[in-house]
Amino acid sequence: MCSWNRRARRGFTLIELLVVIAIIAVLIALLLPAVQQAREAARRSQCINNLKQLGLALHTYHDSMNVFPPGWIGVQGGNSNMDGPSGFAWGSHILPYIDQAPLYNRLNFNGSCTDASNALARQTVLASFRCPTDPSPNVWSLGQEGNPSNILATLPSANYVASFGTLGFEDICANPPFPAAQCVSNGMFFHNSSTRMRDAIDGTSNTVFLGEHRSNAALRWNSTWVGVIPQGEEEIARILAVSDHTPNHPALHIDDFSSWHTGGVHLLFGDGRVRFITQNVDTNVFKAIATRAGGEVVGEF
Repeated sequence: MCSWNRRARRGFTLIELLVVIAIIAVLIALLLPAVQQAREAARRSQCINNLKQLGLALHTYHDSMNVFPPGWIGVQGGNSNMDGPSGFAWGSHILPYIDQAPLYNRLNFNGSCTDASNALARQTVLASFRCPTDPSPNVWSLGQEGNPSNILATLPSANYVASFGTLGFEDICANPPFPAAQCVSNGMFFHNSSTRMRDAIDGTSNTVFLGEHRSNAALRWNSTWVGVIPQGEEEIARILAVSDHTPNHPALHIDDFSSWHTGGVHLLFGDGRVRFITQNVDTNVFKAIATRAGGEVVGEF
């Protein structure tokens, strides 16, 4: 008669199982922030690269045209008019230099950017103008102030705006003799601007050209690469920014530089470098680097 040596099978006790689950939960809790930080680091690197490519495009445009593109074009009856056609902004003019020549050729610059002939091209989303950290939709609709249902245009979202300087739009663009005349500011880009490299008298390394602007769907704060839509709400702030407030200011307005990055924004300077400027930067320093010929003395920042 054979005898079998049977070994008792032992499984996990309930307490051991709970301990294992707790350890796994702790490891996941430790790992997730690291993964999120790594992903944000990758997104920030892409954002920096986007700004560098746009900066290279601006320099190439300058080499070809001997001027930088206008902040936006506005002409009526042969005279400068803030709300006149064509409305196309700086981003539209550098399309050939960011590998978007076919899109550039489809735009009718002789008419308004709101013309039906520009509708399809006008709604094209371009990754070069989008910060990966911004969670906003790729397109948005611009309605008349106080009446969002009255859609004036559907536009592609963008996160990079040009520097208008330190002067507020409402201060110089909304009072007589404006908007019939040119809306000129102390930054590198403004209404019908034709600034050159030599106009950055403060030095290209001390002069901001472009920076970030975060979208906010709830407040209908969106930017675009296309241009100014006449009669649109806050139409200039869709393509340009003012440096009267520091980045991500507590009293943030649509025309401020801002981002969804924690602590500050990326800015492109005239020499082509991109710097992360914290929201704790001195206000006077931030204003100084926004002007092209203010004569300010700027130290380390």
